[in-house]
Amino acid sequence: MSKNTGAGTGADGAPDTAPDTAPDTPRGREGRVRWRKSAAVAVPAVLAVGAMAVVMAQGALAASFAVSGTSFQVSSSKLSSKGLASYVQTDRSVDGTGHPVALLGIGEATLTDICQSAEVGTPLGTVVFKLTAGGPAGEVTASNLVIDGEDLDGDATFGTAQIGRDASTLDRVDGVKGEPGKFGLQAGDIEVVGVKSHAWSATGGNFRLKGMRVSVGLDGEKCF
Repeated sequence: MSKNTGAGTGADGAPDTAPDTAPDTPRGREGRVRWRKSAAVAVPAVLAVGAMAVVMAQGALAASFAVSGTSFQVSSSKLSSKGLASYVQTDRSVDGTGHPVALLGIGEATLTDICQSAEVGTPLGTVVFKLTAGGPAGEVTASNLVIDGEDLDGDATFGTAQIGRDASTLDRVDGVKGEPGKFGLQAGDIEVVGVKSHAWSATGGNFRLKGMRVSVGLDGEKCF
């Protein structure tokens, strides 16, 4: 009995020494990946994703998610910042409903305290979800805080202000820019006392919420 060496034989009985796939034949090229070409295509995508991750980590992007069907309250005794940029945009719920908002980009925000509350329907009835922080526990801080608000009330002091600037040229808050031709405004150092706002979304980076407390209750009180 002869051993099976794994090599094939030709029609004349001679060992077949040809490689499994010839590199210069169409069959030999099947299944191959052109790595250089693939890398050239992938690199820009990887760089774009990396840049997006950095910007999102800095809190510089507005909300890119579908908002809930419920706006919420935000309030603070005093807010200060090294810059503010704002323009009008539209947030959308999952069902496609649009909510016109003033996007407020606030760079390096410091708040003496913060309160956020929302009414939420449940099988037991409407409850109030409430988050508070700051006050006696210490100041609340956030990098590039972005609030999509319906309104903003308070007594404000601005260092400098530019109203009516093209939204695409705003540069006071990193990453906060609108579409070319759209109305925008920005300001330098700001301080707002007695902040009250109805908002659809809020994002930010490096939130520090000292003394944070979350509560949910049927008889809960809203921020204002």
